Amino acid sequence: MEKRDYYEVLGVEKNATADEIKKAYRKKAIQYHPDRNPGDKEAEEKFKEAAEAYDVLSNPDKRARYDQFGHAGMSGAAGNGGPFGGFGGGMSMDDIFSMFGDIFGGHGGFGGFSGFGGGGGGAQQRRYRGSDLRVKVKLTLKEISTGVEKKFKLKKYVPCPHCHGSGAEGNGGTETCPTCKGTGSVIRNQQTILGTMQTRTTCPTCGGEGHIIKNKCKECGGEGIVYGEEIVTVKIPKGVAEGMQLSMTGKGNAGKHNGVPGDLLILVEEEPDKELIRDENDLIYNLLLSFPTAALGGTVEIPTIDGKVKVKIEPGTQPGKVLRLRNKGLPSVNGYGTGDLLVNVSIYVPETLSKDEKKALEEMEKSDNFQPNTSIKEKIFRKFRNLFE
Repeated sequence: MEKRDYYEVLGVEKNATADEIKKAYRKKAIQYHPDRNPGDKEAEEKFKEAAEAYDVLSNPDKRARYDQFGHAGMSGAAGNGGPFGGFGGGMSMDDIFSMFGDIFGGHGGFGGFSGFGGGGGGAQQRRYRGSDLRVKVKLTLKEISTGVEKKFKLKKYVPCPHCHGSGAEGNGGTETCPTCKGTGSVIRNQQTILGTMQTRTTCPTCGGEGHIIKNKCKECGGEGIVYGEEIVTVKIPKGVAEGMQLSMTGKGNAGKHNGVPGDLLILVEEEPDKELIRDENDLIYNLLLSFPTAALGGTVEIPTIDGKVKVKIEPGTQPGKVLRLRNKGLPSVNGYGTGDLLVNVSIYVPETLSKDEKKALEEMEKSDNFQPNTSIKEKIFRKFRNLFE
């Protein structure tokens, strides 16, 4: 199923401010909140869709990539989920709330509603989020034209295999926080001139987790994460460009105590090609013809991404002429067509000549066919005059 435009999902214009995006997301989240729509799968998907849109549009870097490259800038294959399945597709309701619940006051209260699918009145427990990782990938024009899979061996924080990410030693290593009774927050009453004010703050004892560790894991020291490595396969979509950054959800550093993992950010770099020059989706090749071939015509071989092709040169081809090979360029990253291969023609003039060659050229120069006519002179004059106007 094709993804909808993120601005359309939140119902905002493309020039919307951060505050407008935040307000729009809050409105959508309240409308499609699971507690208001129990058992409604469509509402649940729209709730996740709004969270995914907000995840991108609330982040200046992600929003800039999305504005430039669309969904392909955020995912491995636009619209199909892929390994970059987008924020909402691979996250649970608790994950969404743990990252964005702060815009509702930090504790899930949607006009009297509790946490996601909760039983009413309970506060949302804190979940740690792991940091993002960044890697660079160098691609050839051939790889860019077709898309490619790349494997990375990442050194990063992973869930502790001894305690399975909990940070506790053994099954009885944790207990409910006695201060907040497992809610992750405490309510404080304060007397003011307006009367009693009630505020909810993060529990100072458990740090908002709702439980405390009695016996810390001997392998990770209670953190729930250890330094390790993971091999990650990344599918790079075709048509990407230098400087484009892709994101792979959940493949960054693991979060403490079975928290939310960070993302893997992949920065695209292009390897310079020996013969072809990229100009957006078009490719450029500078063809140097011999004078006889330009004058008499012939057939030459032109390099393309898929190998060499033969191109016919018409008799009398002039330097500066551009030959266009349709659809021999690069595909658009958003899937809108393919560029062309532009062949710029230049004529090679020998620096040294033999006596026979000089004599032959001197004889040719006497012919009117080898003298520029009036129309050609006028074109050259106008060209150079425009340079100085």
